[in-house]
Amino acid sequence: MSATGGTKAIVAALGANLAIAAGKFIAFAFSGSSSMLAEGVHSVADSGNQALLLLGGKKARKQATEEHPFGYGRERYVYGFLVSIVLFTIGGVFALYEGYEKIRSPHELEHWYWPVGVLLFAIVAEGFSFRTAVKEANELRGKQSWSSFVRTAKAPELPVVLLEDFGALIGLVLALGGVGLTLLTGDGVWDGIGTLCIGALLVVIALVLAAETKSLLLGEAAGPDQVARIRAAAVDGNTVTSVIHMRTLHLGPEELLVAAKIAVRHDDTAAQVARAIDEAEARIREAVPIARVIYLEPDIRR
Repeated sequence: MSATGGTKAIVAALGANLAIAAGKFIAFAFSGSSSMLAEGVHSVADSGNQALLLLGGKKARKQATEEHPFGYGRERYVYGFLVSIVLFTIGGVFALYEGYEKIRSPHELEHWYWPVGVLLFAIVAEGFSFRTAVKEANELRGKQSWSSFVRTAKAPELPVVLLEDFGALIGLVLALGGVGLTLLTGDGVWDGIGTLCIGALLVVIALVLAAETKSLLLGEAAGPDQVARIRAAAVDGNTVTSVIHMRTLHLGPEELLVAAKIAVRHDDTAAQVARAIDEAEARIREAVPIARVIYLEPDIRR
């Protein structure tokens, strides 16, 4: 995985979630808080998700084969989609079930200081992980809004980690609220309500991730700025007079396929056209370095 794949953010999130998961399960064992159990499962799911993202990045580096001539760059999209499924099923659905059960059979918390202490520690650890993800994302998003960055990013890892960490921080606040209200009122129903809110939050985040990674799996074109640069680079004003039509497709986050029909002069020789195509490919790669697979078809504009 390249540096732009957010490796630092993934590793930071993985380390934080493993430590947090252990603390949450210990707190659940001492207090019986369903919010802590749901949050513990949430952290385990997040840890598995980060492992999936790292595995996808490793598999994406495999060399192209005859069976997969365009390489394995889309492995990162596949594993990004698996993350949304894991987050939905293991994280969200489990939390909804646990919250429902706790509301049906509420009980008081024991050793309340365990969940409160662990939640405060988790907020600090998740905050550090979120800060790392934000720092890496800021290097890529430029002037884009955060919502636009998540929607248009071609590398799935950073949007996944950003949404996971953001959701984790909100979930921790919800869990802290549920535990706090249970302590204040003596009614364990509030712990169950907090757990339900955590589950609903995780389901929403999972659905957003699924929608975005599904779009990447189906195949997305280059961004408008890249398309404009490719069009401008293809034309030399001499042999190549214009681009008749063009299609682009991301084979992976950092690999772009470009297929275009270019207009050449009707009296140019085959040698001149061939040389012009080679030069156009070189200009396109210089303008957009991720354009690694280029097919240019010469034609006469009618």
